[in-house]
Amino acid sequence: MLEQAEDFRAESDALYQLVSGLPDSAFDEPTAFKDWTINRVLGHLHMWNWAADLSLTDAAGFQTFMQDVITRRDAGGSVGDMERDWRDGIGGQALATAWRDYYQGMADRFAAADPSARVPWAGPSMSVRSSISARLMETWAHGQEVYDMLGVVRQNEDRIKSIAVLGVNTHGWTYKVRGQDAPSPAPHVRLTAPSGAVWTWNDPSEAELIEGPAEDFCQVVTQVRNIADTGLRVTGPNATDWMSIAQCFAGAPEQPPAPGSRRTMTRD
Repeated sequence: MLEQAEDFRAESDALYQLVSGLPDSAFDEPTAFKDWTINRVLGHLHMWNWAADLSLTDAAGFQTFMQDVITRRDAGGSVGDMERDWRDGIGGQALATAWRDYYQGMADRFAAADPSARVPWAGPSMSVRSSISARLMETWAHGQEVYDMLGVVRQNEDRIKSIAVLGVNTHGWTYKVRGQDAPSPAPHVRLTAPSGAVWTWNDPSEAELIEGPAEDFCQVVTQVRNIADTGLRVTGPNATDWMSIAQCFAGAPEQPPAPGSRRTMTRD
């Protein structure tokens, strides 16, 4: 069984439990992420879960789907419009149920797959393990805006390690997507897991160092928090520069949120 597939299921289940008791009207409330609503978040997760699953089971079908995405984008359409059309107008609890029912079967299929097998994606192909880790990351990252909007502090578990690994592994990508060379050496990363375990990456260094809670590091590399709003301790010019622009997700370069703009809201 592929551990990352079970972690993806568990993170998805946690987000489903968060929204399962909400009235349908709450799904249209804006979040602090580009005014996305819960409907937009779940619709986004649902369509790209389906696409990742298609890449596992039908590579040719996935390529056809991606060509449709590119054609619509080049014609001036937005991915958000496509996601809304794809879910055929469903929202609220009906959307939450459809998303949950699908990711459960998808997690089973990824759990049984060869972790090292290659699957296509929008950019370069990925291993099955990397593909489901990316879905875990997306679920966790977009879930944060829902937790924030609802005024709930998420209780993380050690399944976020795959997100931290992705963050470390995309140190070079953060610079490549900006047309720059990554400065060397890569900083030493020393994080404390939710369980209290210590996770480390890269050569030990006190001169170039990022240390602190693992969930804070994950928040920075997924750009759901500004580094100034975390408890990370950053030492050295390379570490400081990386944490100011870190980006573990694909696509065009994005800037982190402004300090104080992404936080757990206080609700009456």
